[in-house]
Amino acid sequence: MAAIPRLKLYAGPALLSYGFRPFFFLGAIWAGIEVLAWLPMFYGELSLATAFSPRDWHVHELLFGFVPAIVAGFLLTAIPNWTGRMPLQGLPLAGLVLVWLAGRYAVAVSAGIGWLGTTVVDCAFLVLMAAAVAREIVAGKNWKNLKMVALLSLLAAGNLGFHLEAHFKGIALYSSRLGISAVLVLIMVVGGRIIPSFTRNWLMRRQAGRLPAPFGRFDVACITLSTAALALWVVMPEEAQTGVGLLAAAALNLIRLCRWAGYRSFSDRLVLVLHVGYAFVPLGFLLAGLSAFGITAPSAGVHAWTAGAFGIMTLAVMSRASLGHTGRALVASPALQAVYAVAFTAALARICAVLHPEWGEALLPVAALAWSAAFLGFAFLYAPILCWKPSKAVRTPA
Repeated sequence: MAAIPRLKLYAGPALLSYGFRPFFFLGAIWAGIEVLAWLPMFYGELSLATAFSPRDWHVHELLFGFVPAIVAGFLLTAIPNWTGRMPLQGLPLAGLVLVWLAGRYAVAVSAGIGWLGTTVVDCAFLVLMAAAVAREIVAGKNWKNLKMVALLSLLAAGNLGFHLEAHFKGIALYSSRLGISAVLVLIMVVGGRIIPSFTRNWLMRRQAGRLPAPFGRFDVACITLSTAALALWVVMPEEAQTGVGLLAAAALNLIRLCRWAGYRSFSDRLVLVLHVGYAFVPLGFLLAGLSAFGITAPSAGVHAWTAGAFGIMTLAVMSRASLGHTGRALVASPALQAVYAVAFTAALARICAVLHPEWGEALLPVAALAWSAAFLGFAFLYAPILCWKPSKAVRTPA
């Protein structure tokens, strides 16, 4: 049973009252702006004073810029519920946000700062987040969630490796795959907790019938094998044994998704979108496995995971958590459903641009503009929810 959080009197700006508010809002804006900037960079029409190549800047800022912001917003909101401790608020939260923003600036102007200074500034955020999460989990004696610290530490190691690899090798390949793998495992762990739970809760209130399978040995086996396959993919993505492992992981994750009865949640888009987002996990494993045998391009699986799983799952979690933690009804408005649809379009367009290179010139702008529209659209829709300043002091769950 989850710990019951205490309440804490808070009278400051609403944006700093809970971790999900600034990180979801700013993370969504950055996701949209970054891709809008990357498209002209890709075509050589825009340049930044960054030491990274256009490809590495794009990969880094989505993988180690945007994703950690959303992960931070989720964990800083979930951990008080897990531990019963008070949330990070006010100036301490503002300080953490400023560290994240400093990393985005440092990477953008890294050619002037130098790679070492950029590395220190940019890597500070994930290190601080891992330390903060460890402190809260240990203080709350919530030992089962220490795995979150391990995953954050792995993501931080990937970020450090990215800077080192980009500087000394000219392109960051191994560290990119390590970062993607860390986020994927996080999605498999957290998704395995929230997707069947939210689906079960919704179905039990509305109709009898098949319910999602509870977490069990199959889930443990699926995550374990998937993690092992990803470890092989990080080190040797083109080997046959890696391909076999990835294809096996694809099958297990597809079975896992089917066990959650997502087909019964079609009328609740807030629930359905979680299943849709997770569906890109086995699709990514399938495409990455096929690429190990030379059947598909390596980036097909990468974009299924990043544009699909990362993009849609973050939007699903952000929208639901923001509604729930601000006391609003858990209902996806038509505008929010449009955001989901545009994000889905972006993922499909990006994957198809890889699978059919002759369509790339037409599909790349579609994917980039749809992605940006989805995240900037979310930021616009949720700005009143995330940033609205209460007229008086409110008591927020810690």
